[in-house]
Amino acid sequence: MATNSFLKNINVKNRTQTQQLINALERAEANRGKEVVMSRAVVEIKGDGVKEFFKNRGRQPK
Repeated sequence: MATNSFLKNINVKNRTQTQQLINALERAEANRGKEVVMSRAVVEIKGDGVKEFFKNRGRQPK
């Protein structure tokens, strides 16, 4: 998850918004989602490794 997606300021201006925020947080906690099992090997690529990875991809053999 990107860091910026959960580092947000939330301005709650009234009691209704406060209750809506609390309800949303409680629903999110209750519905955490499914565990993901990878069916293939996963490798993290950073920096120049991305360019190298895609270097010959997408080119059709002649």
